Amino acid sequence: MVSNASNASYPSYPSNAWNAWNASKAFSLYPELDATALAAFVSALESGDVTGLAPARAAQVAESRAVAVFGRVKVAGADGDLLDGALWRHTGSRPRPVIVMPSPWTDLGWLPYAVQATVCAARGYNVLAYSARGFAGSEGEVEVAGPLDVADGSRVLDHLIERTAGPVTRIGFLGASYGSGISQLVAAHDTRVDAVVALSTWGDLGEAFRENRTRRVAAVETLLRAAGRARLSPQTQSVFENVLAGRDVEGALRWAGQRSPLGHVKELNRRQVPVYFSHAWHETLFPVNQTLRMFNELTGPKRIDLSVGDHAGPEMTGMAGLPNRIWTTAHRWLDHHLKGADNGIADEGQVLGEVMWGRTLEPRPTWPSVTEHVRRLHLVDGGELADGPEAGWSTSVLCGVDTPAVVADEIVRSGYDELAGRPKPYPTGDIDRTVAAVWTADPEPETARLRGTPRLRVTYRAANPGSTFVAYLLDVAPDGTGHLVTHAPYSDLESPPDSLVAADIELQATAYDVPRGHRLMLVIDARDPFYADANLPRATLAFTSPEATPSYVDLPLG
Repeated sequence: MVSNASNASYPSYPSNAWNAWNASKAFSLYPELDATALAAFVSALESGDVTGLAPARAAQVAESRAVAVFGRVKVAGADGDLLDGALWRHTGSRPRPVIVMPSPWTDLGWLPYAVQATVCAARGYNVLAYSARGFAGSEGEVEVAGPLDVADGSRVLDHLIERTAGPVTRIGFLGASYGSGISQLVAAHDTRVDAVVALSTWGDLGEAFRENRTRRVAAVETLLRAAGRARLSPQTQSVFENVLAGRDVEGALRWAGQRSPLGHVKELNRRQVPVYFSHAWHETLFPVNQTLRMFNELTGPKRIDLSVGDHAGPEMTGMAGLPNRIWTTAHRWLDHHLKGADNGIADEGQVLGEVMWGRTLEPRPTWPSVTEHVRRLHLVDGGELADGPEAGWSTSVLCGVDTPAVVADEIVRSGYDELAGRPKPYPTGDIDRTVAAVWTADPEPETARLRGTPRLRVTYRAANPGSTFVAYLLDVAPDGTGHLVTHAPYSDLESPPDSLVAADIELQATAYDVPRGHRLMLVIDARDPFYADANLPRATLAFTSPEATPSYVDLPLG
């Protein structure tokens, strides 16, 4: 339980002040999307006039209009709220599969789906894309994939079925980001749904709020900023503000649990619903490990594609209408499970990982098969990562001071630099060893293929109640420039002062090639702006390695 006393030093955000701040900080989770170009594409779908469109977009409009009728719609959702949407509908009475697309977390509503929904229509589907309640032109208030959102999904499906001229054969839900969570939850509760595509998704929404007992304040702030023009329900507003302020975090986690597909996985497994996930290794909004836990709990047909980048980045070019392997796989997944297409996707294995930074694509039959063996490196005196343990040493870090080691310079946007081949360089020589503990391994004799989920066990003494640290695993070149492999935070909010705290945590999963001659470096500091900080200013954390429970990092190798 997180007590108010444990979080007394955290700032609070009065509702009226937060609303004013949020409105002034409009932010898009889809910075690469051109809303004007998408609106012109939709206008061409309505009128047939493709003047000004790029040739590829004009061809898509012509192909779709040749087989389907496009129109904007209003759908009666739960509680009578009208939901704004768009319908691609074939004429003729032959049997046909259908797809429902709940919108992402954006003021653009359903518009980001315009191109891909058109592609689906040209492939023979009837499609209805809609703006989730509280966003864009839809009425109601944002419930964050709550019961009303789930009911909305079923109402939208009713609307689509009623407007399909012939029999509906099979039904799919496809969503990106926010729409992906709603899609999974609707599939868990509506037995009509036959397959799901969930892009940049979550399994456990609570872990977007708090990871290893550490509040992920930058992620929550970003979600609020991205919903700056949406109409949040009072409960949603209160939950987000409470997470930021450290009030009733356990209540927020219970609220998030109802909205987490992981809590409803039994319903999906009972019907063996096929689910396709895509995710980014350096995802900052929904950390990759929680999605992997959801993936591993599924027992039906499943696949996950893990890519370089951050939230929504790997599939972004597809939303803009450009070739994109994630969307290509999504279409193949739906074609196989909704149309019975023998396209080979069922034989390709459950996991496809894109390796940093060479971008090689590695298929694997299952997630456990990604890791072939584990190398253990111990934290020892003198700042080394060694093959054997060493007890009796201690190294202290000063709290409250930023270091060059950070999760990301900008949430979401830093991921686009990674996609462009420009990952953030970390000047490891500038890391002050008084405010960060650093351990470095010997140079790699050959390329080290990190594949899977690294694990860190470390013991430290905190002089004060409440403590936080963030651990970063870096790949360091001979010139001292580092690149982030993975990271994880940890907070202890209950131990009495001056007691030893044992942290045993998973770092975020990765697929990373450490080149020959490079070194792995573990950096632990006590502050990162991405996370809430439970440390008292100028306090110290003293890391050590007891003989009975040595400190180490386990490296998964493939």
